[in-house]
Amino acid sequence: MSILTQKTISKKISLNGLGIHTGKKVNLNIYPAPPNSGIVFKRIDLKKNNIVYPNYNNVTDTTLCTTISNDHGAKVSTIEHLMGAFYGFGIDNAIIEIDSQEVPIMDGSAKVFIESINKAGVKFSDTPIKIIKINNSISIKDGAKFISVIKSNVTSDIEFEIKYENKIINTQINKINIFEDNLENVFNSRTFCLYEDIEKLKKMNLGKGGSLDNAIVIDKDKILNENGLRNNLEFVNHKILDCMGDLYLSGYKIIGSIKCSQGGHQLTNQLLRKIFSDKANYSLIEIKGKQLPHTFANYHNLKSIA
Repeated sequence: MSILTQKTISKKISLNGLGIHTGKKVNLNIYPAPPNSGIVFKRIDLKKNNIVYPNYNNVTDTTLCTTISNDHGAKVSTIEHLMGAFYGFGIDNAIIEIDSQEVPIMDGSAKVFIESINKAGVKFSDTPIKIIKINNSISIKDGAKFISVIKSNVTSDIEFEIKYENKIINTQINKINIFEDNLENVFNSRTFCLYEDIEKLKKMNLGKGGSLDNAIVIDKDKILNENGLRNNLEFVNHKILDCMGDLYLSGYKIIGSIKCSQGGHQLTNQLLRKIFSDKANYSLIEIKGKQLPHTFANYHNLKSIA
């Protein structure tokens, strides 16, 4: 992310797979899009009213994934891994055509999406990127769970903590800087569940496409996946991936420090709604210049547009 102009993919990306919750086969095509068009989903299995925008206000369900809907009831679910890949890779504009309700889970991480974007290449425009700069500290608590964001002129980072009674998962904490860190372990980290919860998922009519090919399954003190974990912090790293994807429903990258404990899709969405409920909480900034500064405190390169 060294060039501060809006980016899209260079050529079409075609993927197919299963929806982890619906169990349905799905074809997904990602197309380049012009500057300032943002990320757009199009349900091509629907004849009309099939455009769905990944915006925090359009989130209608956060049960084990993020689901967005339009005013006509068209939905796209499990968007968080693809959106996390776009956020981390710096893709500002793209059109995603999908022939079913759910984005394919692939291997349970963003690995395939990142590899596909790398293979397709990135197209740079002459249009400056825009970012959201946090002005006021905001926090939300829900029992033992909490999420907060504080003002930062220099970083876009996420610190995440998970706590499980299961001794394999246990307590994990990690902190990443979206713009500066190598995010390979985050992108490659898979969704996970406890074996004991699988029956509960079935009763909720969820997890129909789940398998050891697209999720880590933990049975008491044993990981059932043959090759084990991809990295030592894979559980919390996957939660960071989810958080990145959900944050990108702001429409822009966010300059601020996010801290979350035991949160998830719902709490991240509540944070975004609270941020944007008051214009004093944020500024929409257009960045001008060719090189990403080490800090965003170089105000010669910043122009407030809102």
